[in-house]
Formats: sequence, C-alpha cells, structure tokens
Amino acid sequence: MCVTGSSTVLPLQKVFFFFFFFSETEFSLLSPRLECNDSLTMAQVEKRGGLLRKSSASKKPLKEKVVLMYDEIFMTEDPSKCSPRFWEELFLMKVNLEYLEGKLESLDGEELMKIKDNINCLFQHCIQALGEEHPIRVVNALQTLCALIRGVHQKNKSTSGFDIINMLMGFDKAELCMKNLMESLDSLLCAEGSESLKSLCLKLLLCLVTVTDNISQNTILEYVMINSIFEAILQILSHPPSRREHGYDAVVLLALLVNYRKYESVNPYIVKLSIVDDEATLNGMGLVIAQALSEYNRQYKDKEEEHQSGFFSALTNMVGSMFIADAHEKISVQTNEAILLALYEAVHLNRNFITVLAQSHPEMGLVTTPVSPAPATPVTPLGTTPPSSDVISSVELPLDADVQTSNLLITFLKYSSIVMQDTKDEHRLHSGKLCLIILTCIAEPMRHRKKAADKNLPCRPLVCAVLDLMVEFIVTHMMKEFPMDLYIRCIQVVHKLLCYQKKCRVRLHYTWRELWSVLRLSTNAGQWKEAASKVTHALVNIRAIINHFNPKIESYAAVNHISQLSEEQVLEVVRANYDTLTLKLQDGLDQYERYSEQHKEAAFFKELVRSISTNVRRNLAFHTLSQEVLLKEFSTIS
Repeated sequence: MCVTGSSTVLPLQKVFFFFFFFSETEFSLLSPRLECNDSLTMAQVEKRGGLLRKSSASKKPLKEKVVLMYDEIFMTEDPSKCSPRFWEELFLMKVNLEYLEGKLESLDGEELMKIKDNINCLFQHCIQALGEEHPIRVVNALQTLCALIRGVHQKNKSTSGFDIINMLMGFDKAELCMKNLMESLDSLLCAEGSESLKSLCLKLLLCLVTVTDNISQNTILEYVMINSIFEAILQILSHPPSRREHGYDAVVLLALLVNYRKYESVNPYIVKLSIVDDEATLNGMGLVIAQALSEYNRQYKDKEEEHQSGFFSALTNMVGSMFIADAHEKISVQTNEAILLALYEAVHLNRNFITVLAQSHPEMGLVTTPVSPAPATPVTPLGTTPPSSDVISSVELPLDADVQTSNLLITFLKYSSIVMQDTKDEHRLHSGKLCLIILTCIAEPMRHRKKAADKNLPCRPLVCAVLDLMVEFIVTHMMKEFPMDLYIRCIQVVHKLLCYQKKCRVRLHYTWRELWSVLRLSTNAGQWKEAASKVTHALVNIRAIINHFNPKIESYAAVNHISQLSEEQVLEVVRANYDTLTLKLQDGLDQYERYSEQHKEAAFFKELVRSISTNVRRNLAFHTLSQEVLLKEFSTIS
C-alpha cells in the first residue's frame, strides 16, 4: 500500500513515521508562534495542558491531537465508536506523560470508576501495540503504560475505593493481560533490536515494581512472579554490550524482585538466583556492582582533591583547623543502597558468587575512553543513579601488564571505608550497617589467597584488608552516641575470620596490637573500666603467653649478647619453653552463630527496601529517552 504524491511514492511505514514526526513538532506549521514576551510559567502551564498556543478572548485554545484523544478516553463513551481507527492512531502520537498522569490524578475514585472500561481498554491496547513491528508504536505503548500505572497508583494513595488490578485490567482479564505483557517485555529484552526499547522496558518494569513504597503490598507483582523475566535479566548481564547499556537497571530490578514477600512465600527469583552457576552471568553482575561502587569512590576522591587544592583548603590554612569538621561533611558523597542491596543478595544467596569477589579487572577510573558528558540526574539521600559511561566502558578493556588491577572485594572495601568514616548521618549509618552485614556474609565462607612466591611483592591475603577495615572502625569511632550495633558486627566479622584461620590451620601474619589494646582502659578509672576488665579477663590466655615468654626471650638475648632476636631465634625460645606454659581451657571459641537474615535483620531490610523503592521511583525519568533520540534511531526504517 502506497501514498502517491505529485512526484514521490512513500511506503505506509514512512507515512506513519512522518505522521509521528508531525505530532512531535506539535503542529507548529499550522499554529501561530507564541509571543516573545510570554512568561515561562504560562508556557509550562500550556505544556501540561497540552496547549499548542495561547487563546484569545474569543477563541478556544488549540490542543495537541494526542491530548484531545486522551480527553475522549476520559469520557464515559467508548472512543472507538465514532472513530474505528482511534486506538491505531493513538499509538502514532507522541505521548504526553504529564497530561495523562495529571488527568488521572485529578479525578476522584468515583469519577475514575466511571471510566474503568476505557482505562481497561487503553491498557489492553497498549499490550497489543507491544507486538507491533513499527517501533514508534511500541515506544508510545511502553510510555503510556508507565503513565497509566503511575497515575492510577497515585490515585490509590488517597482512596481505597477501588482495586488497582481491576482498575487497570479488570479482574476477569488480568491474568491474560499480565501474561501477554510479561511475554512481550521478555521478548523485547532478549531480542537483538533497539537498545532504546530495552531501556524503556526496564524502566516500565522498575515503575511496576516501585509504585508502592512497600513492594510486598504491590499485588500486581504476583503476576511478575508467575511470568518470570529472570532469564532475560541474566541475558542482559552476561552479554557485554547489553550490560554496558542496561546492567545497572537490570541489577537493581533483580534486587527489588528478590525482596518481594521474601519472608512470607516462596519467591521464584530467590530460588533461581541461588542456583546460578554461569560464570559469564555472575561476572557480569559483579562488574555492574563494581562499576557503581567504583564511581562512588571516584566521586569521593575527586571531591577530596578539590577541597585539598582549592579555595577551601587555602581558607582553612589561613584560619586554622576550625573548619576541619565542616570539610569532612562537604566532601561526603551520597550513598547507593540499591547497588549494595544487589551485592548483599548475590553474596547471601549464591555460593558461587564468592569467587567473583576476587576476580581481577582493570582498576576502574584509571583507564577511560573519551565520551560525551552524561546529562545530570537528581541525587537523593539513597541515590540510585547509575555510574557514568566512562567508568562502564573502562572495565570492559582487556587486562594489560601496565594497568593496575583491582577486584570487587577491594572496591567494596574502599567504599565501606569511606562510608564508615562518618556514621552520624542516618543514611550513612544504614549504609555502614549494610556494609558490615555484607562483610559478615563474606566472612563465613571467606577465601584466602596463598602468598606469592616472589617475596619482593608487597602482597597480603585479602583477609588482611578486611581486618584492617574492622580494626580501623573499632579504634576510631569512640563517640558519645556509641554505635554499639556496628561495633558488635565488626567484632563478629573478626571472630568469624579467626575461626576460619583455626579451622583451616592457616597462620595469618597480622599486627594485632591495635585490636588487643583494651588493657589501658581496665587500668584507668573511667566509665568503661568494668567492661574493659571483663574483656581483659577473657584474654587470660593471651596475657599468660606474653607473661611466660617475654622473660624467656629477654634472658636468651642477654645470655647470647643479642640486641634484637630474629624470628627463628624467637621460635627456638618458644619451642624450648612451650612445655612449661599453662593455659586455661576455653571451650567453644571457634564456634559462632551463623548469619540469619529472617530472624534478626528482617525489620532492617524491610525498611531499607522501602527507602530504595521510594528513591528508584523518584529518580525514574521516562523523558530521559527523548523523542529526538528515538527519531534518529528509527529514521533508517524502511
């Protein structure tokens, strides 16, 4: 079928494309331009109202055609009665998200129920349009679904007079509608087609998951459990090009789906995540998490250097240290609990993921490729902004002898050390707690590297870095509002690591002096004297060893006229005097209570997921995929 002009013949799809572009320009050729002195406020009002130009006193304002079609949907009559091609034409129009959502929010529950049949019909036609070959229809259908879901749920916050599923789909058609929707999304995510469409699919799914603060109260997710997209998410993570484009959204989506009613029923996403053993998929997930954490570390480092070398540093040098405390607050970077939750679920649920922690990759941020600057995105206390594209591209490079390497565990420890510097802020306190919970899960099956054969390399097992972080936190957070919960978690991590050392008969070369210094508190008349005395008494064996061997070592040195003994000489003294050492038998020191989320941490994770859901919803912007980008991408369609 063709449309014939004086000298050109256009295929029908080209006509559709022109028709879409015509609506995109908002009929600018037919409408007079706005006066130059029109205020910005009036322009914004007109945009929300779908107006094409200001009205005179005697004329009604012109509206976009799509807005006129929306208005027909919000009538009680079926809009397709008078216009048989109504639904076909609707999805060729550029979506006006603001108007559609605003219209839904402006109606009360009773008014919304009157147009339920039209809302159901719109929802069903959106799903049908997802199967169209023309990508413009698919894009507009995806964006319309987002507006519908958000708008109806916003209305449900103030009234409980209707059921969400009934309002969107109708009870009798809900199962089939959601089955078709999830199958279409799965196909789009797994296809080799448009990356923009895949991005919109993930945004729609994130919208669907986060429309309620408590995701476990989102009844629509029952259909997402039944019609799983787990394999589609894994495919994105295992395929480098898709991972670079969509890995962040995919990982956050998976983390949220895992937390749907996890304590109340069998969640298929938990079951499937726990048995994933594909190396490419697990490494892909680890790379995405490492990228986000590395971006946080990079931002902190940049801000720190900026303060050290800029005007603030010069001002501090002039007036002394009175602004030191403020300096630390100013260089803080917003934490990212969404990506931490993803790391936690991977470590906690999947025993194979532990090997990903030590998988080497180029140090992120050191090797980058020139890219255009990413658009600014809003940042909230529990931000979920993905890392910039320069960091994402850098980690995909092959290893090189001249490039410093890192791994997920090291990147995570750097992140944790920054977060734990200041736990006064509630969000950073929660982030620090989550870091310690993750370390607790890592410590139970902790892996240790063997020491390198080349003694000239300054190499230590990864466990030393974990111990360094725990000791640093313990000795540097003596504040009035004592973070006892975090202290206990630090000590539990250290205990589990020591238990592992004993079980595997591994002697760890580590300087314990900083950790075992409670003795000075027990000899002072402070408020912690009694507690310190109890701890000191519990270290009776350590004290016995020190008191027994120190005189022997000093005597050996004096007799042999040696000022400083070597390790071999000290070991010789220990072996010669070991039989006379008396130690108190301690039972159960190498036993510990295994980590259990449901019994001890359920309340924390429920509140955490609620905060993450709220912030994902707040930061979810469908307009970031501009129509200009889509037009350019689809302009080659024949």
